[in-house]
Amino acid sequence: MRLRNITGSREVIAGCDYVIHEPQEHRGQWREVFGNDHPIRIEIGMGKGRFIMDLARANPDINYIGIEKYSSVLLRGIQKMEADPLMNLYFIRMEAEEITSVFAPGEVERIYLNFSDPWPKDRHAKRRLPSREFLQRYDEILIPDGVIEFKTDNLELFRFALGELEPAGWQLEQVTEDLHHDAQMMQGNVMTEYEEKFSSMGNPICKYIISR
Repeated sequence: MRLRNITGSREVIAGCDYVIHEPQEHRGQWREVFGNDHPIRIEIGMGKGRFIMDLARANPDINYIGIEKYSSVLLRGIQKMEADPLMNLYFIRMEAEEITSVFAPGEVERIYLNFSDPWPKDRHAKRRLPSREFLQRYDEILIPDGVIEFKTDNLELFRFALGELEPAGWQLEQVTEDLHHDAQMMQGNVMTEYEEKFSSMGNPICKYIISR
């Protein structure tokens, strides 16, 4: 369960230089924010930040943006950044539905979705981050050969996500329902906090990489 109510978290975020506070103002100009023309990759639902910070640390020639809607969770990422600052990473606190108002067409090279909220009730299907509704949003902001990487331990959500691809005009590049026993897809795998926890419990991790 994610922490959602830590007193003072919004105030800390509001005063933090690692957070972009008016992201819509930078739509189409993110390279100016970073001060270079390196590729931009984003994680939607970054949680406590371990995954995207590990990626940013390992790939200094790529720019990263972590998106998280819960202030108390984003606070954990900020605390990690204060202990280990990274010049190629910024955070945004926002709802994922606003993604096309923050990034211009073709501005993002890759999108990561990790252990997203499954929204188990059918009436909430369009809120799921790998839904066709969100795939349409991602299509708008990704470069032509951009890809999405999605990981989850929720098999029902994963199979739902697979069923959304064809109607939305996406195709599988790689797929597995047991990532940690798939030698090819495990190459270079970076774990999230949830992945480490769930895999240690014996839960298989599902992953796909998709393109248009």
